[in-house]
Amino acid sequence: MDSFNGFIDALSGAVFFKVPVAGAQIELIVLYLALPMLFFTLWLGFPNITQVGRAIRILRTQPDKGEAKGDVSQWAALSTALSGTIGLGNIAGVAVALTMGGPGAILWMFIIGWFAMTVKMAEVTLGLKYRIFDDAGHVHGGPMYVLKSVGAARGWPKIGMILGGAYAFFALFGAIPMVQVNQSFAQVKVVTGLTNGWAYGVFLAGAVALVTLGGAAWLGEVAKRLTPLKVAVYLAGVLAILILHLDAIPGALALIWDGAWNGQAATGGAVGAFVAGMRRAVFASEAGVGSAVMAHSLARARHPVSEGLVALLEPLLGTMIVCALGGLALVVAGTWNMGLEGIAITSAAFAQVSPWFPWLLAVVVFLFAYSTLVAWGFYGLQAWGYLFGHGPRAQWTYKILYIVALPPAAAIDLGRVVDIVDSSFFLMAIPNVIALYLCAGELRRDVRAYLADKENPAG
Repeated sequence: MDSFNGFIDALSGAVFFKVPVAGAQIELIVLYLALPMLFFTLWLGFPNITQVGRAIRILRTQPDKGEAKGDVSQWAALSTALSGTIGLGNIAGVAVALTMGGPGAILWMFIIGWFAMTVKMAEVTLGLKYRIFDDAGHVHGGPMYVLKSVGAARGWPKIGMILGGAYAFFALFGAIPMVQVNQSFAQVKVVTGLTNGWAYGVFLAGAVALVTLGGAAWLGEVAKRLTPLKVAVYLAGVLAILILHLDAIPGALALIWDGAWNGQAATGGAVGAFVAGMRRAVFASEAGVGSAVMAHSLARARHPVSEGLVALLEPLLGTMIVCALGGLALVVAGTWNMGLEGIAITSAAFAQVSPWFPWLLAVVVFLFAYSTLVAWGFYGLQAWGYLFGHGPRAQWTYKILYIVALPPAAAIDLGRVVDIVDSSFFLMAIPNVIALYLCAGELRRDVRAYLADKENPAG
């Protein structure tokens, strides 16, 4: 056991190896994910400014069944991806950013989220371009298929297969978000007094099984209904906090702006605010990790770039709106500076509105955790299928393993299990970003050709 624990510690230390940046320490993997955000924003001509309106129009004119290949609508694919992206990291992650970097971190989260929009567009465009259809007409996609196809096209079939296999292998472990079960139980325990973690874990696993066993079409139907609901409930709580502290909003905005450029020495100054904001924005948006590609690959899209533009909206909604408003609410409430940690900061802010508001947060946390578990179960299934095939036996084997793995997370101290899951999650980014750079030229050509085509209905 000691040797196993030592292996996990070494893996986590390598993945989250820190380098000094202007006097602050930042994980190298975060820089690895942040650099393509800047590069592709410039390379593709700032689509995060010029193409937002087109992305919204595409959703309004999305093709019906039979008009394009795919298993679900573009709105359902976006909702599924948002189910995996907008999770507890958007609640607890904002609180962590505040405690690490002060109020200024909120502005940097907003800015980095804006750059993340282009990376999402790039990786999803490639995912649609290189997705495959099985004999039954169902679609399978993800960075592993991109790497395999791109490697073969460039005369490196073995390298492409190795990189694709590595991505799928890491995704199997990264797609077990046990911390979602654990954190949601923690908040439910606070408001209900429930102490039986196994009972909660079994209940949550059963609820996940209802959708996971139902297939991709059912997943899309549930996601497109649940995602707007969970975001609306959370934002309702956030807006209630802002209304309660309406007179404090101008001062909070000034504090956020000043903290981004000057900052407090206790939180690392301006550099500390930047590092904390960048770290949480990269983690919250998942841009560069490639996970959302597996959801968007299901979409009935007329053109790969069309779905890439739809994906552009993910960081806009998840990081720039949900995280920014949540961060502002915590600043005006003042709970970020009270010695609390994580979701306890958000819970204390909600309690200022009404004693029953932590119950509202418990509902939000459950919805966020549930939708994330459902989405990531599908992502893991895609990775499993790439490695072991998409036959019924292989699919049922994975689904059962995934569901069985969830209940213990509510009853045990995750410890090093979280380390290995998180490490695997961010190791997924390494081959995915390689694919982005390899395809930079064709990406720009495809985007320019699509935007120049006057026949596109959303043009």
